[in-house]
Amino acid sequence: MADEISDAREGYDWLREEFVNVLRSRRRPLDAPGFLEASWQESSQRLPDGRTLLYQDVELVTEEGEQGRMPVTIVSLLIPENNEQQHQQKRAAVILLHSTNKSKEALLEKQKEIACLGFVAITCDNRYHGARASSPSAYSDALVRAWRTGQEMPFLFDPVWDVLRLLDYLTAAHTDIIDCSGIGITGVSLGGMVAWLAAMVDPRIAAAAPMIGVQCFKWAVDNNCFHARVASIPHAFNAAAADMGKSEVDAQVVTAVWNRITPGLLHQFGPRNSLPAICPRPLLILNGESDPRCPVEGLREAVRRTEEAYSRARVPHRFEFYADGGVGHEVTDAMWDKAITWMQTHLLAG
Repeated sequence: MADEISDAREGYDWLREEFVNVLRSRRRPLDAPGFLEASWQESSQRLPDGRTLLYQDVELVTEEGEQGRMPVTIVSLLIPENNEQQHQQKRAAVILLHSTNKSKEALLEKQKEIACLGFVAITCDNRYHGARASSPSAYSDALVRAWRTGQEMPFLFDPVWDVLRLLDYLTAAHTDIIDCSGIGITGVSLGGMVAWLAAMVDPRIAAAAPMIGVQCFKWAVDNNCFHARVASIPHAFNAAAADMGKSEVDAQVVTAVWNRITPGLLHQFGPRNSLPAICPRPLLILNGESDPRCPVEGLREAVRRTEEAYSRARVPHRFEFYADGGVGHEVTDAMWDKAITWMQTHLLAG
């Protein structure tokens, strides 16, 4: 069994290397190794049951420039110094990523819930969101700029870079409390997409449960099912249509935008490769059965290939695809329950 798991990991090393090369192609990395901690503050909250939650707010510098400054919140249960548990094993961690036009604060209640289960729970603001947004249109403006200049990749790839730098930070500065072999990731919509790609590229993520984010962008283009996704971030596509002399956004425009702002996503980095690349680490995909932004039909081949990869590695129980019946582009309580149970099962058990 060990040989099969090793083969599963190594079979997609080329994909991870290519993805990292794309991430590095449009940025000037820091001189420091991986990250810099620009600021740090701590607070606590007494819970009704007598326990205390510890909040650590950190600003990480993940690269040069304004968007390289990433606010991070880390929440964990405070264990008194005289408590025997303080000398027990370190805790697993879960990274939670928010959706478009939201911020890390939108996930605070879930973050606290997960921390109360014994995890270290971490959130961060995506690029041009939350404290990283200088105006309400900052994200839309950045996407248009990315299309026209090709100097940024703010839709998915730059946030993945930030997650990799966050992992650098957690595995270097928080080894006193975090079990570095037990870091999971989940996210909603935009956050789900980032969680999926980050899990593909970085084996330090031990378990993943992306919600309403995993999709096949190429299938959507080929089958004229891209309209709902385009409508979620319309400004870049409208700008591209105008620049290309078109009166409306068509498949050619959509293809051009994806190739410009997320190079490779329509091809080698799509789910057909990137989902099996997560094997043998536990992967739970949670989508709405009727979600027009993430059409279930477009994932059938990728899910089949992923099931085969986990079967070959003799760990079929580590992969599950869940489509919530009758649900569109929304996260349900059932999805959250499944995602949290997935982390408990694969990061806390044993």
